[in-house]
Amino acid sequence: MREPAPDFISQVLEVVASIPEGRVMAYGDVAAAIGSRAARAVGTVMSHYGSDSPWWRVVRASGHPPIDHETRALQYYRAEGTPLKWSRDGGYRVDLAARWRP
Repeated sequence: MREPAPDFISQVLEVVASIPEGRVMAYGDVAAAIGSRAARAVGTVMSHYGSDSPWWRVVRASGHPPIDHETRALQYYRAEGTPLKWSRDGGYRVDLAARWRP
């Protein structure tokens, strides 16, 4: 995948920064908020440039946190009071009732 354009990167990070505590947006929601359908490009932006943003507030469409960041994200979700759904195997996902649309 090619590198996203600088204005796309800044738009994604601006939307992510605007997500309130305890709320989330899916990658596709972030893309739609800037008039795009490029959910995967949002993922690329988050993985390369999102470390200083509230990255845990961007989840997969299923409500699952970013891959390989489940444990760290859980700490943020608990601190912010983000509603979660637990599975019998101890896994979790964000309750999409917490989905935010700007």
